[in-house]
Amino acid sequence: MESLIKFVQEEFVTKKDFPDFSAGDTITVYYEITEGQKTRTQFFRGVVIQKRGSGASQTFTIRKMSGTVGVERIFPLNLPALQKIEINKRGKVRRARIYYFRELTGKKARIKERRR
Repeated sequence: MESLIKFVQEEFVTKKDFPDFSAGDTITVYYEITEGQKTRTQFFRGVVIQKRGSGASQTFTIRKMSGTVGVERIFPLNLPALQKIEINKRGKVRRARIYYFRELTGKKARIKERRR
């Protein structure tokens, strides 16, 4: 049964070519919003908290600060409305899921940039 699901996902789900990113990276996600008959492009810039899943069901969570309130958004990687992903900064973190980042504020909430 699992092989059948994997086969269908590989054959019929269209894969977009996004850059490779991981937890700690600061990225900008451009996605399309439909309001009535009008469509517009909106972006969401923040730090990647986690990537989870595999194949067609892969998702990633982004966190940004809007004023003093933290806002998180979960995006499926194969969302049809996703237009492009830009990597603004590569972060140096030791974990794949940086949930501790939610409690940090001020200067403690900075992530060092990874050297090339």
